[in-house]
Amino acid sequence: MSIIQEKSLNFAIRIINCYKNLVNKKDEKVMAKQLLRCGTSIGANTREAKNAQSRMDFLNKLNIALKEADETEYWLYLLHETEYIDDNEFKSLQNECKELIAILISIIKSIKEKHKTN
Repeated sequence: MSIIQEKSLNFAIRIINCYKNLVNKKDEKVMAKQLLRCGTSIGANTREAKNAQSRMDFLNKLNIALKEADETEYWLYLLHETEYIDDNEFKSLQNECKELIAILISIIKSIKEKHKTN
């Protein structure tokens, strides 16, 4: 398993646990569902990229994962600002999300650079 797949899987598990807490303890379902959808999609798309049919398909899957990570960060911010998640949980999840974004950007840029030179 690659580093991005491992990190996105661990992040998805944390997002699922956050979702369960939001739904069961905070009775928040709408934003929680959005967070669950995009937060788990990051790992699903990096996993799909593993079996891409071409370099362009691989890049497309990673770009989708990047968009989902960006959306996840948005929902985390919104949940924090509306006091559904506390400072500690927000900072921890946001840092992990930012790390995933940085890794995805790095991989995408690297592949694009290789493609330019070939």
